[in-house]
Amino acid sequence: MKVLLSKPGLDGHDVGVKVLAHGLIEAGYEVVYTGLRKTIDEIVQMAIENKVDAIGLSILSGTHLFLAQKMKEVMDANKLNIPWFVGGNVPPLDVEKLEAIGASKAFPTSTKVVDVVNYFKEM
Repeated sequence: MKVLLSKPGLDGHDVGVKVLAHGLIEAGYEVVYTGLRKTIDEIVQMAIENKVDAIGLSILSGTHLFLAQKMKEVMDANKLNIPWFVGGNVPPLDVEKLEAIGASKAFPTSTKVVDVVNYFKEM
């Protein structure tokens, strides 16, 4: 499975997503990292170009609901039907909202890397 991990918006903190990338790689997954400050349009285009099986959004800026809605719209517009998930600074009360928007899974703040890896194993 190939996973694209991304940092949408203006958030410049990427230690957590890099730790997750290493955890997924160690578990046998191929990871493509977009780098910092990507737009949702850029992320979706990179997912298409790299033929990934899933997309992960790491959001620490508090804009997770807005960016998730944009993600849903851009994926629909591009007819991209693959799982996508959101993690980072996600309050537990927003998990259901993110999944209602269309995220396959939302990982609240303090989720452990092993929990994300186990999610992928179950997919």
